[in-house]
Amino acid sequence: MDALLVEDVSKSFRGTRAVDGLSIRLPAGSIYGFLGPNGAGKTTTIRMVMDIIRPDTGRVVLFSSLAPAQAKARIGYMPEERGLYPKMTVRKALAYIGGIKGVPQAIVTGRVREWLEQMGLSHYADKKVEELSRGMHQKVQFIATVVNDPDLLILDEPFSGLDPINTDLLKGIMLRMKAAGKTVLFSTHVMEQAEQVCDSILLINKGKKVLDGTLDAIRAQYPSDTVSVTFEGDADFVHSLPMVKQAVRTNNTLSITLRDGADAQELLRALLDRVRVLRFETKVPSLHEIFVRNVGDAPDRNL
Repeated sequence: MDALLVEDVSKSFRGTRAVDGLSIRLPAGSIYGFLGPNGAGKTTTIRMVMDIIRPDTGRVVLFSSLAPAQAKARIGYMPEERGLYPKMTVRKALAYIGGIKGVPQAIVTGRVREWLEQMGLSHYADKKVEELSRGMHQKVQFIATVVNDPDLLILDEPFSGLDPINTDLLKGIMLRMKAAGKTVLFSTHVMEQAEQVCDSILLINKGKKVLDGTLDAIRAQYPSDTVSVTFEGDADFVHSLPMVKQAVRTNNTLSITLRDGADAQELLRALLDRVRVLRFETKVPSLHEIFVRNVGDAPDRNL
């Protein structure tokens, strides 16, 4: 079953096409990274999925048969613009949001307590929301998103404002939710985050799909032209090999860039004839490198 189907969706604002013929198929029980630079159309797409705005063309189907308005009770949505009740205590704010989402009071009390403990916020339960740091506020916002135990979690830039420890905490929670059969869709322009937790990714730029598929399938489209070699012996000859475009040496390790069309195995055979090879590794292109090749500008890793 698909948790989400977006079919040939387009949306324009004042004559500018924000999303252009975009299609997404998100299988249930997976983590799907929705990637792209700022302004690519990620948030607009998410807002159409959430029925906040309507597409000009195309359709959105949730859980194989439901329109967005019918499926909202089964979705947890954390928008990029965070919003909680600043004058309420954390505990009361979360209980209130749970009530709005239809969670019975007898259930929401225990659920809030468990989530506060899991997120390391138990000691802040009776603090006012406005007294929290940005990172704590972000974690409380996440609890508000999952307090109704959603089947589909949609997170817009969920790691923004979190330090590395809390980023890892949130990644672990997302993986546990997937193991429990939940589906997670999250947007980001920080490629390393997606690389660590996603089953599949969708990369869009200027409202259009650029890449879509599993990480392994996408990497297979971009064979590496770089090899790392650790060796013993005199490797000065490497620069003269016909398949070598560039070689940079650090102590007894070489980072070798191959010429277009060159075979890494041919390089290995040439090396074995002259030096002792201790390690020979073809570098797998990172998601960041693939992003740069397709979009042209590196994403801001600090946002």
